Amino acid sequence: MQVPLYQAKAEFFRMLGHPVRIRVLELLQHGPVPVRDLLADIEIEPSSLSQQLAVLRRSGIVVSTREGSTVRYELAGGDVAELLRAARRILTELLVGRTELLAELRQTDGAPPEPEPGPRPEPGPGPASVGRTAVP
Repeated sequence: MQVPLYQAKAEFFRMLGHPVRIRVLELLQHGPVPVRDLLADIEIEPSSLSQQLAVLRRSGIVVSTREGSTVRYELAGGDVAELLRAARRILTELLVGRTELLAELRQTDGAPPEPEPGPRPEPGPGPASVGRTAVP
């Protein structure tokens, strides 16, 4: 029995549903990367990275090649890089929409706008302490 396309898509997205796997795919967008470089960039235990790379390799989304003692991974095709770019565009649009909605909500609620982040004044004596002397 053939798996319906929507189910195959769901399984594909489930396979992508791990932050380490996404980070690996992002790093591989620019070409093959040795495992040691992936480890340095992602900063996880080698066994955890190996596990995530195995999932990506079994799915066929990445391929590995060995050159002596160095193992390099690369994307199996350019469509994965395009998918990651599309995800970035979608997330950007969603976040812009949320920011605009938040600004609109603040206007309609009469709430003051959020202050811009910047340097805060140094704490000093407040008005209550000015001109007072200590009483023994």
